[in-house]
Amino acid sequence: MSEDSFTPRFSPVEINYLRDDHILEVVWDDGLTSRFSAELLRVESPSAEVQGHHPSEKKIIPGRRHVGIIDIVPVGNYAVRITFDDLHDSGLYSWQYLRDLHANQDQLWADYLRALETRGLSRDPVRR
Repeated sequence: MSEDSFTPRFSPVEINYLRDDHILEVVWDDGLTSRFSAELLRVESPSAEVQGHHPSEKKIIPGRRHVGIIDIVPVGNYAVRITFDDLHDSGLYSWQYLRDLHANQDQLWADYLRALETRGLSRDPVRR
């Protein structure tokens, strides 16, 4: 395998968290701008805790409508680790993962909403 096999195809030139809107904005080196809600990033975390080790193990995470991001830390030149205000921080968001998320976020969001409805769950946090 050549060294280029490990080089990300696209890289961000700017990453901003729009705190009031709970939006992560990524400006890519090819001019594309991606905007991700913190909620989408949280429920689609690439962590094994959320994704499992097989597609059939993927968890549906309810109650994250108001989730925010409290930290974004670079990991090498290929990813960021995001810490959410519910303290989830085990996912590494590679540049490729974020590009794929950009391309598929409408379908992923629709699938998430359908899964919540099917299971009788809500985006709203449970009050105790």
